[in-house]
Order: sequence, then structure tokens, then C-alpha cells
Amino acid sequence: MVLRVSEEVREALAADRPVVALESTIIAHGLPRPRNLRVALELEAVVREEGAVPATIAVLDGVPRVGLDEEQLERVANEDGIRKLGHRDLPLAVATGTSGATTVSATALLAERAGVRVFATGGLGGVHREWTVTQDESADLGLLARTRITVVCAGVKSILDVPATLQRLETLGVAVAGYGTDRFPGFYLSDSGHPVDWRLDSPGQVADVMRAQDALGGPPSALIVANPVPEDQQLDPAVHARVLDEALRACAEAGVSGQGVTPFLLDHLVRHTDGASLAANLAAVRGNVRLAARVAAARAGA
Repeated sequence: MVLRVSEEVREALAADRPVVALESTIIAHGLPRPRNLRVALELEAVVREEGAVPATIAVLDGVPRVGLDEEQLERVANEDGIRKLGHRDLPLAVATGTSGATTVSATALLAERAGVRVFATGGLGGVHREWTVTQDESADLGLLARTRITVVCAGVKSILDVPATLQRLETLGVAVAGYGTDRFPGFYLSDSGHPVDWRLDSPGQVADVMRAQDALGGPPSALIVANPVPEDQQLDPAVHARVLDEALRACAEAGVSGQGVTPFLLDHLVRHTDGASLAANLAAVRGNVRLAARVAAARAGA
């Protein structure tokens, strides 16, 4: 097997104990050093507080790993040259012995292959603005359409075309439910301005949907649980609108395109909100990780 599952995660899965997958891109590429390692350890601790086992996922020296020890987390956080890997990059990374941090699509794929059903992240990728011109759409969407995993997130990144992303998820047959809300969250914002068709109000309800997915035996698509950042921890909506508009203009003027758009816009938001967007991002991730652990525990019957 190419996939390496840590002993702790393997034993938890064998005993039907709750496990939560965590991505590693936020560690390697989303936060400055040394804060990134502190956050990685904090998120794993949140999972443990809720009685679940954390399974941070990355590729080290060409080996996909589900569950990292502290030394491996330190490598992801501090080693220069850690690449960002989507699911399409995994065979290349394995064959060339490359080390990389996994995005949503790669994390979801490796988690599902290992038997982990619950995954916590910040915000999903989606359909980019000006899609009719650029045809730019995140690989997250297609992968989630064919991967049986529950993703707890704060919606999709607000720099994207949110209604187009929701429409695309519907077309792909990916189930979307708001957690404790009838509105689709907007990553930094509690409300993107768009409704959701379904609402779930407890970890037990989410677990029931997962069981129903298995019982029905339909296409192996994901369940997206859209968990809003608390209103008192969101980015001020007026500031968000102003700075995002500035960021989009700066991006166009700089001629940034393709994979460079998202990091450019997110970096602009961090710098021009005095770090408030990063604080909202981390608040969302913490809440998603805690909820994911509770969902995993409910599904395991804990």
C-alpha cells in the first residue's frame, strides 16, 4: 500500500472510534511561522478534547500519510519546499518522492481511502468570479462529487462566485446543509447572502444523514456541512466588501491568473484588514474542527 496510516488512527478505525481528518495546507501555506505549528497542534488538541482522534494528512518523501506525529507536523510547518498538493498531484508526488501539504481535494481523497469519514477544513474552493471568461473552477468540487466523506466547513471562500458554486454543487449531486442556519455561510462571514435548502441542528442529525447515505447506496458523493463562523468573530461585512473589491481590482491590474488568484486575494485581505480576516478564518476553522469531532463521535455512537 502506498498510503501510510498512523498506528493511532489505524487502531481507532479498527475499533470504530471517532477520527477526524485535517488538511495540512493551512499549516504549510496558510499561516506564518511559528504560528502555523501552534495552530496545527491546537487543532489536533481540539479534536482530542471531543473524544476523537486527529488525522492530519500530508505527503512526506513521496509517502501519503494519514495521521502525523509531532515531528512530522514540524516538518510540514517548517521545512522549505513543501509543495501544495491537490488530488491530481498525488501520483506525481508519490513517484518523485516529493513532500507536500494536502489541499481539500487531496485530503478528502486520502481520508476516504483510509476509511476516515469526517473531515474538517476552513472554506472550500469553488467557481471563480469571471468563470465565463477564465473557466476557473476548483478541483474540490469534482472530487467531492465522487468521494463519500462528510466535510465540515465554513462554506466556500468568499472571494469566489458563491451562487455559481452552489449551483455547481447541485449539478454535481453534492448534498449541502447549513448547520444551525438556513443561510449558506461565507467563510469570513456568517452569511454569504444565499440560502441553503437543508438545515441540520445537531451532530446526531449529521450522523443520521451519513448513515442514510450508506443505506441508500447512491453515488459516492460528499455531504457538506456548512458551519458559520460566530457573528461576533466574523470579519466586519462592510470591511470585507470594501477590501475584497480593492483586492479584485489589484489582482486584475497585476495580471494574476489561474492558481495564483486565490493566494493573491487572501493575502491582500489579511494585509488590508490588519489581520482581521485571518482571525475570522481561524475562528471558523476551530469551530469546524470541534463540530467535526462531535459528528464523528455521534456516528461512532460515542
